[in-house]
Amino acid sequence: MKVGIIGANGYGGVELIRLLQNHPFAEIELLVSHSTSGTNIKELYPHLSTIIEMDLAQINVNQIADSVDVVFFSTPPGVSLELLPQFSEKGVLCIDLSGDHRLKDPEVYSQWYQKEPASSNLLNQTVYGLSEANKEKIKDSNLIANPGCYPTAALLGILPAIKEDWVKSNSIIIDGKTGVSGAGRKNSLATHFSEVNENVKAYKLGTHQHIPEIEQLIESFSGNTENITFSAHLVPMTRGIMCTIYADLKEPMSSETVTALYQSFYEHHPFVRVRETADLPKTKEVYGSNYCDIGIHCDERTNRLTIVSVIDNLVKGASGQAIQNMNLLYGWDETTGLTGAPIYP
Repeated sequence: MKVGIIGANGYGGVELIRLLQNHPFAEIELLVSHSTSGTNIKELYPHLSTIIEMDLAQINVNQIADSVDVVFFSTPPGVSLELLPQFSEKGVLCIDLSGDHRLKDPEVYSQWYQKEPASSNLLNQTVYGLSEANKEKIKDSNLIANPGCYPTAALLGILPAIKEDWVKSNSIIIDGKTGVSGAGRKNSLATHFSEVNENVKAYKLGTHQHIPEIEQLIESFSGNTENITFSAHLVPMTRGIMCTIYADLKEPMSSETVTALYQSFYEHHPFVRVRETADLPKTKEVYGSNYCDIGIHCDERTNRLTIVSVIDNLVKGASGQAIQNMNLLYGWDETTGLTGAPIYP
């Protein structure tokens, strides 16, 4: 399959390049960037020298649609809103890594993103691409909204408990921590080395755009409209997300019981690894990989479930999951091109 990447100059785009280079059924045909068009990708990322040498092209919908089978949108919010419908009309398979098509309610998108939403008709055609939750729907779609990085870690952590009705859905608290690469490559004071190094800070409390995305899928599995508490923190590391999730159990359960149930739930999902009881995962243990590692603890004193979920924000939280979704769309084994072990240490 011929692949085009729009927004190839960013971290998500260059991660797509890295992973697709090892994919046996996909070939990168076009790299597109509005801001750095005409520049060879190796000039922006010298580590790609001898691996791929391709000039970044301007956005030309007709040219791209005639050249590729699938387009990845690794773009900031607001870009795919305008471009994706044009590709969809031409029959090009679209996988959107931005947040423009994740929320089904246009008014909710406008409220949280402060932008004009996509059309309701297009949103209704789009499948939310959390591979482990919507595998069958993804297979039958040609428009995929790739989940955000925080929601991927949070939802994979909480979904078994929600789906099996073990917890009170109105008690969920998610404490998220992310590395700096989640903010992208553009320079800003918030990600300046002197501001981030030896420092941890909370941000967007109560206003983070991933809140309604998490709530939307929880509602689809529980049938209940509940507001969750989500707190985001920036920590001084390059890659990785850890979500520590708290929820009140409806009935007393032991850590061993819940761990066994989680392992059974994810038995046929190759990229979710549920640790043995009392073995809690670390972000370094999924670095550079498409894995989500999960650890479980039940506090019998408070009757509260704690779930620790870790991913690499650029892989399982973005580009790796996008390729996993492409594999499902084309009927390939979902692990194709994604079986590399985490980088350690």
